[in-house]
Amino acid sequence: MTNMQTAADRKRLKAARDSAAPKVETAPTKLPSKQQGLADLLVRDQGATLDQMIAATGWLPHTTRAAMTGLRKKGYVIDSDKVDGVRTYRAVAP
Repeated sequence: MTNMQTAADRKRLKAARDSAAPKVETAPTKLPSKQQGLADLLVRDQGATLDQMIAATGWLPHTTRAAMTGLRKKGYVIDSDKVDGVRTYRAVAP
């Protein structure tokens, strides 16, 4: 190299140095599953109604109930009560 570098030369050298630098790759963040979201709704103090769970997951009612069965198999204790015609489900995490 000479002392007579132009701005373009310095820019090219900087670009070459930057591209040679090791890149730190970050692991992609894994989004929580819909079933985990359902579990989060159920373990809240106020629990969740079937309509709330359907709105949160986008599942059909029978799919939502089947997912609750899956949570039971994972050890969640799920209970429900009906107030004013609306059934509210609550769960205790294993």
